[in-house]
Amino acid sequence: MATKTALRTYHFTLTLANVTDLTDDLQGALLKVGCDDASLWSEGEAVFLDFSRESDSLGDAIGSAIKDVERAAIRVAHVTVESTIAQS
Repeated sequence: MATKTALRTYHFTLTLANVTDLTDDLQGALLKVGCDDASLWSEGEAVFLDFSRESDSLGDAIGSAIKDVERAAIRVAHVTVESTIAQS
């Protein structure tokens, strides 16, 4: 019987490409594709998503977040990794 590994919560920020304004449509589109584990914010003309995503690995967490954002027809310009917290 295979043992199940505990998921970790990974914290990272995606900078959105070619998005300069926070709008209700943007927020709705991101929520619709599964980005309910992220906070949307802006600074100047840059728009960011701060994620706290559970996954088996950091790469899987970031990869799934990028795929979700791209399903909303939005590109990711940059990824910033913050920290990890083990979940028990």
